[in-house]
Formats: sequence, C-alpha cells, structure tokens
Amino acid sequence: MVQDLEAGMFVSDLDRPWHQTPFPIQGFYIRSQDDVRALSSHCKWVMVDVSEARQPKALPDSKQPIFGRRAKQKGRNEIQLPPLNIREPVSYSRETPLNKEIKTSRKLLDDAEMALQRLFDTIRHEGVADVRPVAEITRRMVASVVRQPDALLWLSRIREHDDYIYRHSLNTAVWALVCGRHLGLNETLLNHLGLGCLLSQVGKCYLPKALLEQEGRMSSEEYAEYRQYVSRGVAALADCGLSRAVLSVVQSHRERHNGSGFPEGVRGDRIPLLAKVAGIGEFFESLIAPRGVAEPMTPAKAVAMLYEMRNIEFQEDLVEGFIRAIGIYPTGSLVELSDGRRGIVMSHSPERRLWPRVMVMTDEKHKALKTAKVIDLAKFNEQRMADESLTVRECLPNGTKDLDPSRYDVTGGESRWSLSRLLSG
Repeated sequence: MVQDLEAGMFVSDLDRPWHQTPFPIQGFYIRSQDDVRALSSHCKWVMVDVSEARQPKALPDSKQPIFGRRAKQKGRNEIQLPPLNIREPVSYSRETPLNKEIKTSRKLLDDAEMALQRLFDTIRHEGVADVRPVAEITRRMVASVVRQPDALLWLSRIREHDDYIYRHSLNTAVWALVCGRHLGLNETLLNHLGLGCLLSQVGKCYLPKALLEQEGRMSSEEYAEYRQYVSRGVAALADCGLSRAVLSVVQSHRERHNGSGFPEGVRGDRIPLLAKVAGIGEFFESLIAPRGVAEPMTPAKAVAMLYEMRNIEFQEDLVEGFIRAIGIYPTGSLVELSDGRRGIVMSHSPERRLWPRVMVMTDEKHKALKTAKVIDLAKFNEQRMADESLTVRECLPNGTKDLDPSRYDVTGGESRWSLSRLLSG
C-alpha cells in the first residue's frame, strides 16, 4: 500500500497507467514524505523494486530529501516556487512525418555549424560580430522543431561535429527548443531561446584552448577563469543589436535554481524563463556528451539524474516538462532490447514512455544487420501479456560498437551501402 512506502524505495509500477498521473518518469525513488503524499492522491497501491532500493535514511520532513552526496553539498537545499506561468501557451501539432522532416532539415545543421564558425572566428580576431546569419539559422531550426520535434534531435545525435563548442551550442539549442515547444512557448520566444543558446558559448573564444580541454577537471583557480566566459560573451554581443531576451539567455544560462550557478549566483524566480530552459538543455547535453570523456552518461541515466535534481538545481515543473518533451529514452538514444537486439530510439510516445519506437540495427548476438527494422514497442506490446512484451533492457553509451545509424535509412529500410540500393540507383 502507498502509505507503507519509505524514503529510498524504488517505485517501479502503479495501479493505473503512468500517463494518467502527473509523474513524468516511469520508475523513481521516494525522496521524502511529499512523494508519498503525491502518490497517495493518485494510487492505492504501487509496486516496489527491492533490488533497486537505496539504503534508507531518516527523513524528519520533506526539506531533507535523499539526493546522495550532491544534495548534501552547500547551497543545494530545495527551493519551492509557484508553477511556471506560460502566457497564452501554444499547442503545437506534428505537421510532417519524421523521415520527411529529416530530409528537409539534413543540411540545416551543416549550415548552422558554418555560421557559428564564422561568427566565432570574427570574434576571435576582434571583429564586429554579425549575428544575422545565426539568427536566420535559428529561424529555420525553430520552424523544423515546430513541425516535427524529433527530426533535429535525430540529426544532432547521429551527426559528427568538427568542433566541441559548435556541437555543444547546437545540441543545447535543439534540446532547449524541443522543451520550449512542449511548454507552449510561441515562435517568437522560441527564436529568442534558440538564438541565445547558439550564442551562449561565444565567450569561450577568449579562453585558452588548454583550459577548455580541461573542462570538468579544473582547479579552483582554473574554474574561476573559466566562469568568465559568460560575462565576456555578453560583452562581445552587447553591440550586436540583440534583444534583451536573447542576451538574458547568454547571461543566465549557467545560473541555477538554488543559487549555485554563475556568474551572479541568482536563484529561483530571478532567473529568466528562457535562461532556465536553456540551462537545463545545456546541462543535459553536458551530461551525455561531455568534453574528453570516453564513455559519457547514457541519456536514460541523465534523465534520472535530472529528475532527482528537481527544485535543487532546476525548478521542478521545468524538469518534469523537459522529461515529458524528450522522453525517458530521448530520440537518438542507443538501446538494447529485452531480447538482446540493439538499436536507436526514433521517437517516443507520451502515453507509453518506456515503449519508444526503435530502429533495430543488430541481431540478438549484437551482430550488425544489413537491413534495419523499425519496431514501435507500444504497438508491438499492445495485445501481448507482460511476459511476452518487448521492452528496453538498458540504454547504451553513445559510440557503442556496431551501432552506426548513419548506415541506414531513417525509415528502417536497407543499408545505404547495400548492393540492391547501389544497383537501383
């Protein structure tokens, strides 16, 4: 029964479908009595996975949640705010199928990287920055995300980038735009958000390359110098005719809900909404694609980490909105299915968050297939019993051997290098 739950227990299933509850993530740890009360308002009983349970610890009240060592660090107390208020939110529909939008937008990321490279080179040489090409790229990115949010996610995840800063800027913008679309931001705000994300790393032009290569492994003195990239970026863009909203994203994308961010250390509702969205997108990208890390965190683990950071580094309903927007297994995530086959997530269903649409690229023994196969797990499992269902066993690190989605058509058809395709061309 729900009232028997204790902090540290892992809730694996409910007495009703997950999408009929406000919980954005299927399977989570009980942090406090607030979580128990929230569950009791929707469920009479839940299932607990004993193997996932954490060592129970005393929780006198909801102000002392279990978050591991990170939660115990100075300045990481929870901060409660009223729900996000989106004025006149827009409800978007998917206007184009995924494969069509991918074809339409395939060149977009190449153009975006080129525009960013030219802008950064100009700033490095102390020239006057012309942000108009980047603004036009942003407009095209917003249009694509509005039509079909999974296309740019797919392209950004399977694409190789020449420079880490450009990749980080681009992917941050894509995550943020997908989240902003889900929150109902209008297209004007999405354009401000996207442009701010693309320009957010400009200040790193002024930092030594050796320092940037140590990102994540810096001494306190090096980190103090690194933090200056935000204010230096704002200064470089101050006379470029950008809107206040765009500059606020550049200025505040590294601020955090609990005041632990930089450069000002502001907290809560003093952080502009667009900067909050940019911040969570930038943080998520840094988890799954950090600089110089051989085996980055899988998207599923990054989602779980974000969920545990709600109301600490990021506002709770923003975290939940971000997870609903990208899914438990975001588009582009490499996964292994319960039968051993491996593939890549193409899209997810809000109603069945643990059953995404997967392009399978290997057999049960992990041998690469000549022809990929698309399986919609939600449809596949619709009429099957639980012991017959096909599920995601685990999320795999990016770069896992023999999982190269660029070899296949996004429709799951023949390998691009197959003989029949060459002959038919």
